[in-house]
Amino acid sequence: MRILPRFLQTKKLVCATLFPMGHQIFICRCLELAERGRGLVGINPLVGSVLVRGGRIIAGGWHLAFGMDHAERMLINNFDQTFQQEDGLYVNLEPCCHYGKTPPCTDLIIRSGIRNVVYGMEDPNPEVAGKGREQLVGAGIRVEGPVLPELCRRVNRGYVSLQEQGRPYITLKRAQTRGGVTANPDGTALKITSEEQDAWSHTYLRATHDAILVGVQTVIADDPLLTVRCHPEHSNLCHLEHSRKMNKKFDQEVKQSLRLIFDPMLRIPLEAKVINGDLAQGTILIASVDAPHEKEGELLARGVRILRIPIRNGVFDWHSLWAMLTTPQEGFYGITSILVEGGSKTWQYFKDAGQYDEEVVLVGASA
Repeated sequence: MRILPRFLQTKKLVCATLFPMGHQIFICRCLELAERGRGLVGINPLVGSVLVRGGRIIAGGWHLAFGMDHAERMLINNFDQTFQQEDGLYVNLEPCCHYGKTPPCTDLIIRSGIRNVVYGMEDPNPEVAGKGREQLVGAGIRVEGPVLPELCRRVNRGYVSLQEQGRPYITLKRAQTRGGVTANPDGTALKITSEEQDAWSHTYLRATHDAILVGVQTVIADDPLLTVRCHPEHSNLCHLEHSRKMNKKFDQEVKQSLRLIFDPMLRIPLEAKVINGDLAQGTILIASVDAPHEKEGELLARGVRILRIPIRNGVFDWHSLWAMLTTPQEGFYGITSILVEGGSKTWQYFKDAGQYDEEVVLVGASA
């Protein structure tokens, strides 16, 4: 099984073993708080912040959801004491210095009286990059950073990819036997991975991406749920026994990733699980502009979103696809990371076009 390095799987391990004290442990706590916004902040970054006094965290904040206060603003606005000279404000991303959905965090930090700021990584957004730090330093604030920048980039890899590549961060994931087989000879699903691999996949892949993508043939053949059944923030949910119990349903306690279906001609059966009940509103069908409209009214009434994308040379136009998936509109706040689970044809589309950043191959024990 090709997996992420252990230190990238759990931020708590990094804090506990590599950096037992100092700036790093507080940046790690910022990252833990930042994760609370996953799936809620849209195309914005995951950001957490803590206030430290005398070596202890006395307040915290995080970017709760798209359009809401940033982490620093949440912390400062909710803090009911007077900031002291020795207090340190920690944040995993350089404080913003421009007007967006909210005013600049740098202005608020300067007005608050905070005199020490430590940040994890520079903001790759050209409107901010380095300028946030400059404003704080110019106001006489002591600024240190970056601290654990690679770990911070890993957590915000989707946001970084959007800023640097103009598209979401793409992870390709597939399962195969030791002999390279991915399905039964008739094309039906073949159980390959172990329970341990399944739990790892849900916790460190599905739960850490904004969306899970498959082709419509996978939906027709397997009728999957495409849900998250384990999550790092709910360690009690990630035991194998729990994973077994959750195998046929999705967990209401876990923030679910969106479900993307490549379905050029809208062939998806109306009885498919991903477009029924509570799952429908989190499913996006990616169809051709020429796809028939017969099912459209019923699908939209259920809360399914349909994106019509031009097809060029037999595949969806990548530029149009990324533009639509990363542009907030009508209650959809955009996505910054996608886990592509297949099937093999869909997986190969991304491979052939070079539209991916990472590959994960789960190898089963059978030949």
